[in-house]
Amino acid sequence: MFKKSILITLIFAIVFVLNLPQGMATAAPTRQMEYLDRGVTAVKVNNGVFISWRVLGTENSGVSYNLYRGSTKIATVTGASNYLDTAGNTSSSYEVSAVVNGAEQKKSSAVRVWNSNYLQIPLQIPSGGTTPDGVSYTYNANDCSVGDLDGDGQYEIILKWDPSNAKDNSQSGYTGNVYLDAYKMNGTRLWRIDLGKNIRAGAHYTQFMVYDLDGDGKAEVACKTADGSKDGLGTVIGNPSADYRNSSGYILSGPEYLTIFEGLTGKALYTANYEPGRGKVSDWGDSYGNRVDRFLACIAYLDGVHPSLVMCRGYYTRAVLTAYDWNGSKLTKRWTFDSNSSGNSGYAGQGNHNLSVADVDGDGMDEIVYGACTIDNNGKGLYTTGLQHGDAMHLGDLNPNRPGLEIWSCFESTKSNGGVGAAMRDAKTGSVLFKFNASSDIGRACSADITASYPGEEVWASGSPLYSSTGQNIGTAPSQVNFAIWWDGDELRELLDGTTITKYGGKTLLSADGCASNNGTKATPCLQADLFGDWREEVVFRTSDNRYLRIYTTTDVTTRRIYTLMHDPVYRLGVAWQNVAYNQPPHTSFFLGNGMSEPPTPAIKLTGNH
Repeated sequence: MFKKSILITLIFAIVFVLNLPQGMATAAPTRQMEYLDRGVTAVKVNNGVFISWRVLGTENSGVSYNLYRGSTKIATVTGASNYLDTAGNTSSSYEVSAVVNGAEQKKSSAVRVWNSNYLQIPLQIPSGGTTPDGVSYTYNANDCSVGDLDGDGQYEIILKWDPSNAKDNSQSGYTGNVYLDAYKMNGTRLWRIDLGKNIRAGAHYTQFMVYDLDGDGKAEVACKTADGSKDGLGTVIGNPSADYRNSSGYILSGPEYLTIFEGLTGKALYTANYEPGRGKVSDWGDSYGNRVDRFLACIAYLDGVHPSLVMCRGYYTRAVLTAYDWNGSKLTKRWTFDSNSSGNSGYAGQGNHNLSVADVDGDGMDEIVYGACTIDNNGKGLYTTGLQHGDAMHLGDLNPNRPGLEIWSCFESTKSNGGVGAAMRDAKTGSVLFKFNASSDIGRACSADITASYPGEEVWASGSPLYSSTGQNIGTAPSQVNFAIWWDGDELRELLDGTTITKYGGKTLLSADGCASNNGTKATPCLQADLFGDWREEVVFRTSDNRYLRIYTTTDVTTRRIYTLMHDPVYRLGVAWQNVAYNQPPHTSFFLGNGMSEPPTPAIKLTGNH
């Protein structure tokens, strides 16, 4: 009788779930997400002071905001989270408070007015040096990432210093050491990590992840280390005297480590052997050390709730991804995907110089789009397209008039992939929606809604025409094929190339005089992200003399209200992986452009101090 009652109860439970309204049974899990403060920013402009602030992803559209200049309330703002105070000046200070159901909440911290449209952070340039073969080198500020390292709801900047003799993996030669610095927005340096002589410098070697992995409200930093790496407290990892560099400057022997660093101090919290390991160098496509050291990394919510760290190796031939969970004291391996494993051979050679992360199949858990193939949240292959290696990729709701997400990317091996130079794909299945045919390597591609004349995002690649989101040839593509940024007051995205932001059609909106871009012809910023203020993005450049970082922000008034893009899961993870190999701009999980619908409320639960 007892067993029969259990069986009846189970049957009723199954019937109940199967008869839930469509969508309820597969409702998105609630993701752990970082708490952020109001992010108030005030900038002096010609006709007053421009103020903007964050709407949080947990706030509904009915929340309004009281804006104070000093102790005087000057406005109640119900729409977009920005305001032009024509009576403000450089001596003013501003606070913002949310009003929820008629009740005013706690005010933000007061902020002073910037004299210009950028925040300048002083840097401490590492000393240069000389390699064993007598070549001298200096240092350039390179890629940045952000995380709340101290739990106060404000971002800190993590900066990678590259020596002037950094190398592509295909190039022989010694390099100087790589350093990671952490800076507060007021210029205080929190720590410096020296990765040591056994980590080679270059875009493909050091992929550093900055994210709150254990949900304590403070971000960790994770990257590949080696014997002689030195943490932010000066403690050496492994053997301090080991030197595994060969006569060509490559490091093809010796142990490899993965280290989790405490974000606040740079202290090494946990060090394990790096997986996927090097093994036999020639197993990765050559014997001299090029393809064995092609690394990628990302953060993904593989269970839909908690972030996991994913470290990767290889993409021209063999590709291996290993996922980890960090609980604050221990690193636990979740799974390993290896293209050499049984049934995975079709995934070899499909990787990009970058990757992306999103829930592409609608189950609430993230997949890793590893170039021309996708790995499911459980570490199994979801699909592979056979389109092979490429240099650039964009993933988001590029066409809002069809269900799901799309991928636009370019490809290198057109002579063996059927002549596909670039393609728009269904992110869930990998099926090609339309393509740009080519007979040579197509090295760049971009996607952005740059004109209101066609629905969805426009896409283009090197040498291609400009396409609508459905594949219609709509004319000549912009010459810029690198980054795009949400900058001015409308919903269209602007073109970011080098240190210049332009509208499609040619109008220059920002020229960052005295600054320099990174990574050669790719001409990328140190970072592009929604760092503070309203939902429009900031861009971080280094000054030409490497003495400062400058964080530029828009001062255009907008009527569009959107919660901070950093509370959108796809965008936030895009900022985390932006520094990986060939940098790409982040995209949102929803269509953000002309004629957009109201963005869906993100299913998130904030951690930290709130």
